[in-house]
Order: sequence, then structure tokens, then C-alpha cells
Amino acid sequence: MGRPERNRIYVVGAGFAGRSIAAELASKGVFGCVVAFLDDDPGKIGARVDGIPVLGPISDLAALLRTTPADEAIIAIPSASRERLRELYYTLKAAGFVRIRILPDVAQIVEGDAHLVQTREIDPQDLLGRSPVAVGLKESLAWLAGKRVMITGAGGSIGSELARQLLSAGVERLYLFGHGENSIYQIDHELRDLQSGGVGVSTAIVPVIGDLKDGPYLSFLLKRLRTDVVFHAAAYKHVPMMEANTVAAIQNNVFGTLNLVNAALDADTRRFVLISTDKAVDPLCVYGASKQLSERVVLDAQDRATRDGLNGNFMVVRFGNVLGSRGSILPLFMRQISQGGPVTVTHPDATRYFMTIPEACSLVIKAGGAGSGGQSYILDMGDPVPIRELAEQVIRFSGYEPGVDIGISYIGLRPGERVHERLHSALEDLQPTEHGSINRLVRRDGPFDLAGILSELAPVCVEDPERPRLYRNRVALRRILRAYLPSVEELPDEPEY
Repeated sequence: MGRPERNRIYVVGAGFAGRSIAAELASKGVFGCVVAFLDDDPGKIGARVDGIPVLGPISDLAALLRTTPADEAIIAIPSASRERLRELYYTLKAAGFVRIRILPDVAQIVEGDAHLVQTREIDPQDLLGRSPVAVGLKESLAWLAGKRVMITGAGGSIGSELARQLLSAGVERLYLFGHGENSIYQIDHELRDLQSGGVGVSTAIVPVIGDLKDGPYLSFLLKRLRTDVVFHAAAYKHVPMMEANTVAAIQNNVFGTLNLVNAALDADTRRFVLISTDKAVDPLCVYGASKQLSERVVLDAQDRATRDGLNGNFMVVRFGNVLGSRGSILPLFMRQISQGGPVTVTHPDATRYFMTIPEACSLVIKAGGAGSGGQSYILDMGDPVPIRELAEQVIRFSGYEPGVDIGISYIGLRPGERVHERLHSALEDLQPTEHGSINRLVRRDGPFDLAGILSELAPVCVEDPERPRLYRNRVALRRILRAYLPSVEELPDEPEY
């Protein structure tokens, strides 16, 4: 049998990223042959770049394919806006391309560096929402060079993307901490594949399985690993699930964070960055309450560090929803569409703030380096997006017409959900920082009895022989939360256990 014919590939974009991808494809040979670059630059059209013809304009794609056939396309324009990507995608689809790959946006690529291993199939999150803020990743990562960095929740959507970006930071060791064996296994192997494909530098990657609720182990671990920086991304976060498991949300998110900051203080960790959420603002749900308390635990750790003469900088970075995270509406919409619909939306007027996972992580890294201990920061999320419009866009991405091929069904708000989220409360002021996409949050809400609420919540989460009826008591838990955080929703019919 003869060797199978290789795929004929168009690389869209004849800039540095496109040339890098084409050169790598040529050197490896087995993945396909680049037959042309596609570009709209009149100065490039008709020329040859690295021996490959540049065809254009892209709007003439149907005619170009008749003279230079191709089977698949790779969009290699990391700086392209969402509007431009949508235009390119629909042009390629209309021309008959079934396989369309994309390089990640500029938030994930260190300047002047792009590799074939970073390409992936295009999906809705690449086309939805506003264009990501351009972050000079090389400059943002500089503060991490030579450090030992731990990411908690490293197998999750935010944690794993932080890990991908930190591959290029020159960190000495990258600790991937999580309690899910499979998710840590997957990100560990993905990072090693990226390194093999030329991404980043020779960072030592160390997977660590553990539980935030195990305080002694965390204290042992951070000392043993001599951790310089902690990005705390681990949390239980799905609102309806946590409304059904309220004690678990507090035990993991609040007391787990307390265990981690205690360990960081004990190990003299220099920087600690908590990743928080807009649901911490005047929290309605128990998950939101757990994140507000987590924020307070971290900021209190700064006071403790200052009092004890330690060098740690403990800070909070808050943002809204991210597109494409596991359990979020985007994967849910895609699954519903694959089953023929309908796509379910809670409320016709519901809105949420969205940004892409890579953009959020790049800004978290930026804030972590530029921020000061004891401060809270909030990312500029742009304008809120109507969930209904998002559903319509995902349906169209999938090749269907909303309301004709795939319906939209309104199912009502679930426990703990709001029609509109807010990024900060009326008692929090925003102050600009040097980076336009990061604002400082200044609280005006007066003193808060953190020690008091933690003391009251403790026997609900950890069995106390003297108060056995409090253990795992959901009604008691909500009563305690509402005494300190009155915005938390009251549920008269909530079972005790």
C-alpha cells in the first residue's frame, strides 16, 4: 500500500505565528502540507513567504480553492478580534472546510513564540463575547522567574490555564495541586506535551494530590516545597450543586482557604493570590457567601503577616464568569444542541459578565505581580452579556437557526441565582491602577467579625462532641451566615441535614 495522501492546509495569516506554524508543519511532515497562506495584506498577496504562496483576499476564498485546493485551515492570527474571528470562521465554513484549527489568542502566546502543539479545534468560546484585552505576557510573567509556584485547583478550568501560561515564566518548579487524580493527571501530561512541542522552558512540573481540608498536610507541604507563590484557584463553585451541599461549600472554600493561608504564613510564602468571583458581592447563595468569607480570610492573613513581621503579600483578584469553564453554560448549551435542543436559559432578561479563561488568567498573573498585599483587585469585564443572546450565538455557531431548528426554553431562576450579577457592592469603590483592565477595590463596609463567624461555623463543618446537633446542619449554617451576611437567601423549607 502507498503512503496516504497528506492533508492540504491553508494557514490563515502570514505573520510570525503563521510562519512558525508552517515551518513546524514542514519540518514534521506527517501532519500535512501547507499549500498556501491566506492573508488580506495587499503587500503580501501574490508574494511567497518561506517559499509558500500568499493568496488573498480571504473574501475570495471560494475562487482561490478552485486553483489551490485545500482540506483544512489553521487560523494563525493571535491578535485577531472576536469580530474578525467570526468573519474568518464563517467564511471558511461556507467554503466547505470541515476541520478548522486555531492558535490561542495573544493572552496565551509569549511574544514571538507560537507552536503547532498549541493549535486546537475552534470552538464557540473563540468567537463569543468581546475581544480579549491584549496583555504583554512576557512582561507580566517576569516577576515569577526562578520562583517555586503552586496552583491549587490546577486541574480545573482556571488552574489549568494558569499552568499553561506559567510554562513560559521561567519558574523553577510548578506545583500542580488538586484533589482530583484524573484532572491533575491530564494537566500534568498536557504541560509535558507542550514542553515537548517547544512551548516554554525547562520548568520542573510536580503534580501533587491533596485536600484543602487537610491543614497539617498543607503546612507540611508548603514548607517542604519551599513555595514562593500560591495561586489559589481551587473551590467548589457550581451554584445549584452548592445550594444542595451548603456545608461542603463552607468547609472546602472557607476553612480550606484558612488552612492554606495558615500554611502559607507558616512557610513564609511571599505571594498569595486568591481567585474570587462576582458572586461574593452581597452574596445571595451559599457559594457566594463562601467566597466573600474566603476573601476576608486572605485579607486578614495580610494583617497577621504584617503583625508578625513576615514578608508575605496576600491579595484577592475578583472577576465574573469565564467562557467555556467546566460546568458553565457554554458546554451545557453545546450538549443541549447536540441532543436537538431546546437550549435552556433561566430568565429572558438574565445577564452575566464574561471573559475568556486565557484573558482572565493573564490578568490574574499581571495583578499578582503588580498588586500589593492586603488589596483586592477586580478585572474589567466589559459590559454584561444577555444569556439569551449568548444562546443564540452558540446555536448559530453549530449551524442552526435559533427558534427554527433549535428552540430556547426559559426554565426560571434556580436557588441562589440572580437575574443580574454585580462586580462590586455599593460599599466598595473602584480605583484605577496602572493597568487599565485591573481596578483596585476599596471597602467602606466597616469592621467585620471574621473570628466570630468562623468560630460559629466550625462545629457545623467539624464534629464537636459538645454540640453534636450542629454537625452538618444546613439550617444552622444558613442561620449563622445570614446573621453576618444578611443578603444570603432565606430558605424556609431547607432540610436540617
